[in-house]
Amino acid sequence: MVQRIPEPGDLEPIERASRDELQALQLERLQWSLQHAYDKVPHYRKAFDEAGVHPSDLKSLGDLARFPFTDKKTLRDNYPFGMFAVPREQVVRVHASSGTTGRPTVVGYTQKDINTWADVVARSIRAAGGRPGDMVHVAYGYGLFTGGLGAHYGAERLGCTVVPMSGGQTEKQVQLICDFKPSVIMVTPSYMLNIVEEFKRQGLDPAQSSLKVGIFGAEPWTNAMRATIEEAAGIDAVDIYGLSEVMGPGVASECIESKDGPVIWEDHFYPEIIDPDTGEVLPDGEEGELVFTSLSKEALPIIRYRTRDLTRLLPPTSRAMRRMGRITGRSDDMLIIRGVNVFPSQIEELVLKMPALAPQYQLVVARDGHLDTLEVFGELKEHGMAPGDVDALCKELQHCIKTYVGVSTRVTLTPPMGIERTLTGKARRVVDKRPKNT
Repeated sequence: MVQRIPEPGDLEPIERASRDELQALQLERLQWSLQHAYDKVPHYRKAFDEAGVHPSDLKSLGDLARFPFTDKKTLRDNYPFGMFAVPREQVVRVHASSGTTGRPTVVGYTQKDINTWADVVARSIRAAGGRPGDMVHVAYGYGLFTGGLGAHYGAERLGCTVVPMSGGQTEKQVQLICDFKPSVIMVTPSYMLNIVEEFKRQGLDPAQSSLKVGIFGAEPWTNAMRATIEEAAGIDAVDIYGLSEVMGPGVASECIESKDGPVIWEDHFYPEIIDPDTGEVLPDGEEGELVFTSLSKEALPIIRYRTRDLTRLLPPTSRAMRRMGRITGRSDDMLIIRGVNVFPSQIEELVLKMPALAPQYQLVVARDGHLDTLEVFGELKEHGMAPGDVDALCKELQHCIKTYVGVSTRVTLTPPMGIERTLTGKARRVVDKRPKNT
């Protein structure tokens, strides 16, 4: 299914640079970013001073480890505009996190930041196989969420025709795909499954649509999910990574010719992997928490931002820059069930290995006395399965989870469409019913 692998001449020079050239650019930009943050953001001046470091102390890339971290609490404590490094009048756009509780994390962009963002998303779409003149169907949500507008501006920057569909209205999504015949779709992987289901509900074969490439992000997904989507939709499924605090979508993206993990656009975003407990920087190849420092952002420089995503840094392959491995979970989303660390992605992989089950699931965490309990809801692909066969499937999945994850669960399998669908974005994979503050 590989489409339009770029020739070397199609790439930007930085995508073909030597490691020495790239690191020299990173050091120059990192020194600027630290000084910019120190001079313009009171929080960073105070944090650097308390840590006993100054931007001038950065003589090598390794010196970054001496500087303090930034996290969501930092942004929320400085809500709404306290982390901005330029006057508010120079901020041409504001986005905010999609969190449903508490203060959102607010991010701002100068016009230069918007241009940089469009550039890296355009680079990402090209890496995924998109080309000028392609029609791109954007089904990420628009608004304060960065997905829709980030994808939109990047596709326009590449020279594509954009269909700004946003999320929801799944029947209309299918209608426009059939009528407009886009070759690229940008959407969350869980909502792509909804679109595939709607094709089939209408008696259409999604693999026969005009779509050739799906650029999926905004939520973690496994290689098993990739295989499921590619087979069902007849497309190349490519991973794009981003988060609003660092920029939005386009911080990293996979290349269609290798599909071996998102390439981090290291000329704009400097990555580190740390031990989530100690904060120690880990060598490339070791798994830990991903940390980013912006190298070119004006409105909201971000220094050593703790993403909470657990992954590892991998050597370059299709581009000159390092890749990030599949996200195995989040340090703040990990479930601890009776002493066992459980990540939703582990359950997903087991569900997708069972042919009779749809690629939908939900984990419900509750508390029985002093012990946490975990119930796994899966969904049958077809109606009419005998009750005895359903019971056998429940026991099989229960056994697999116990064997491979190490935790005892209750498994319930619903009829087709029995698990709630996302209408506008990310799937709700975990429902936590435990009492708060206990």
